Amino acid sequence: MARSPRQKAASKPARQQARIAHIGMIDLDGGFRERRLAVADIDQAFGRGGTFCNVVNQWDVGDSVFGPGPFVGEAVRVDHGSARPYPFEPDAVMLLAEYAGDQAETVPRAVLCRQVERAAGLGIAARAAFEFEWLVYDETANSLRDKQFTGLTPWAVDNRCWDGLSAAIYADPIRELETLLRSGGIGLLGLGMELGPGCLEGTLAATDPISAADEAALFKLYTKAFFRRRNQTAVFMSQPDAQAPGLSGHIHLSLRDKRGRNLFYDADGPDRMSATMRHFIGGVLALLPECAALPLHTVNAYRRLSPGNWAPRTATWSVQNYSTAIRAVTDNADRCRLEFRLPGADVHPHLALAMFLGAGLWGMEQRIEPPVPVISDGRVDVPVGTSPLPHDLRLAADALSASKVAADLFGEAFIERFVQSRRHEFQALQRAVSAAEKARYFEAM
Repeated sequence: MARSPRQKAASKPARQQARIAHIGMIDLDGGFRERRLAVADIDQAFGRGGTFCNVVNQWDVGDSVFGPGPFVGEAVRVDHGSARPYPFEPDAVMLLAEYAGDQAETVPRAVLCRQVERAAGLGIAARAAFEFEWLVYDETANSLRDKQFTGLTPWAVDNRCWDGLSAAIYADPIRELETLLRSGGIGLLGLGMELGPGCLEGTLAATDPISAADEAALFKLYTKAFFRRRNQTAVFMSQPDAQAPGLSGHIHLSLRDKRGRNLFYDADGPDRMSATMRHFIGGVLALLPECAALPLHTVNAYRRLSPGNWAPRTATWSVQNYSTAIRAVTDNADRCRLEFRLPGADVHPHLALAMFLGAGLWGMEQRIEPPVPVISDGRVDVPVGTSPLPHDLRLAADALSASKVAADLFGEAFIERFVQSRRHEFQALQRAVSAAEKARYFEAM
């Protein structure tokens, strides 16, 4: 698999200097499940004849098994090209791995790899980057549970969006977080305070899609660990509570040919957009109603798609309009790209990027023309002829299950397993009763 220059530079010394390896897999919820062992023992544990229990892709976010099994040892492929320094332990390296037996088709990272390979077969190389908003609370693991996750104390209560005073006041922890992330091989473009109490934003640097998704997943892991080690809690839920801002997990993407030419840019095209860019947008928006569970994979993700948030709620696009699902940036050939603004901060990086890239390539192959661009408020405007997006995870899972195109693009085995996991996730919260629901009905009904 091709690696970015940044990752190549990080992986070789990381492997050579490390004594300890943290080897793990990205699960269906975007979490990292790992084992710690000596680098000298990697081949013994994961080489020929080595296995890892194949339960990871049948485990939910609450550590409950939802699949029928059987749960047995399965061959694992360690991606040595993914090596990067592990920032929480000296002389340690982080490595990503994937199942290489019966579960191979259900691995999220492999789903994205297949889309990258599709692009390569068309002579195309993609570049991608993620950006996240998240909240920090002055709460520990114990205090969260003592308070039952309500009435929490936010960090940086005086923060204002992009405010120079906030940047100066909280410069020390921001600098320390940046240092930690860079020491772990995470490429950063920007990091700082965002909208409201305890809100921060991080923009990752563009790289190849696999590295971009890997770094996005590790960015969240390392950031949560950094704040927990400070007796605080970083939260990447899409909608942490009704008063909080909706938190985004946007994806930026461009396509290049073998000469490095940006395939989305056409100086003579309408709004400097190429036909390739139009068809890519058309494919994503056409498949979004049936593939929404991939970029919106949690129950909470759909809470963010509600009035009062910046989040788009329709299958729309625009040129430089921040309120639509896809924002086209076409100022010049070097920076020309698409921004997928629908996902929240809880986004599964590998699956959302696989959907974005895969659906766009399908649109190029089918020459799908997009609907008219939105020039007003894309959060509410539904262009004529477009389908509404599902408004909860159950409907999204049902739509994905029924999609023949999704099965063709992402594999029947993966779609079947992922749909099973999303239905399980929706059902896990069916009987949950919120404090707001009690306040509304407890006495009145």
